[in-house]
Amino acid sequence: MTTFFKVAECLGEEFLAEAFGRQHRVWTGVGDFSNLLSWNDVNEIVGRGRLEPPRLRLHRDGEMIHWQSYAGPVTTRRSTVWQRIQPSRLHQQLRDGASLVLDAVDELHAPVETLATALESIFRSHVQVNMYASWTSQEGFGTHWDDHDVVVFQVEGAKRWRIYGPTRVDPLYRDLEAPATPEGEPLAEIMLRAGDVLYLPRGWWHAVAATEGRSLHLTCGLQTTTGADLLAWLSERLRGSETVRAHLPVFGTPQQQTDYLDVLREEVAVALDHGVIAEYLAARDATEPGRPTPSLPYLDGIPAQGDLRVRLTTARARTRMDSEGHAVLAAGGEEWTFTPPVAPVLAALVTGETASLGDLAEAAGLTVAQVAFLVAELVGGDVATVSSR
Repeated sequence: MTTFFKVAECLGEEFLAEAFGRQHRVWTGVGDFSNLLSWNDVNEIVGRGRLEPPRLRLHRDGEMIHWQSYAGPVTTRRSTVWQRIQPSRLHQQLRDGASLVLDAVDELHAPVETLATALESIFRSHVQVNMYASWTSQEGFGTHWDDHDVVVFQVEGAKRWRIYGPTRVDPLYRDLEAPATPEGEPLAEIMLRAGDVLYLPRGWWHAVAATEGRSLHLTCGLQTTTGADLLAWLSERLRGSETVRAHLPVFGTPQQQTDYLDVLREEVAVALDHGVIAEYLAARDATEPGRPTPSLPYLDGIPAQGDLRVRLTTARARTRMDSEGHAVLAAGGEEWTFTPPVAPVLAALVTGETASLGDLAEAAGLTVAQVAFLVAELVGGDVATVSSR
């Protein structure tokens, strides 16, 4: 069983039903995560990425260290100024207890992007992966909470997690009040070692520190899906209602205002039927842009070459058969309708795997030219990408 299948098994139906959003979980010895991100990869990203704060930043004792402590301004001949990392000063800050953070490393390194995409297919939400590296036992962030659930993969070394639990149920980034600082001893103290995985729900306070020399871990942040999100989507949907579009009875009598609210309440109640959550999730999946990737050098269609490889760039595309038996793909905010024989091609693509045009054509009983034409439609909609290997 590969490491990914072990991860998928950990985050399977039992976890989603019993722990997701409710309770932290730890899985030990899940697998070797060193192929996700190595120190050579980190050096390449930091050295060549032209990354600046806050994308790349240092933290110590709950404070972000000013970039001037480890980088210097560079002015190009066109007067563009950017902050270039100075390795010796960066090393000194890290020796002195700073933690190195790289935001959205899934956008910078393909293996981490693959991990993020796999998690998106499980959780049906966008995933951003941040990297954290430290060399001392000094805490980078102090005791804090996150406004999103996280799945943590310990790549190298060990980290001690002191988990205090929430002081406000399901706090939001935009909220009416802030959670109170936790008091007393933590609910759990966990030693996360290389190959271990931790899940922590939104709002759970925690403090993290390396304990055995250098440490490297990846934190996968899950986009929240709340009642507030549902109501925001529903409010857009209700713009089709004359009642919703009408002027509020600002200058009406109290009775007129009451009558308006009665009508509005009824329309909202009808909109909140038992299937509305499923409709919202399907609509969100269908509009998720994913990670659009160019298909260079193919500018004018996709050549009918069986060895060309194609994959969808969103993990949450959905397929269905319409009332007339046509195959429909919903992805990236668009829908494509194809003849029934295309259904096996779409079914293969929505798994997230990369496949050759030749294999897709053979499985569906189509010609490579027919599959290339289909794929060109999806590439033109920014939901698929083609490569020569």
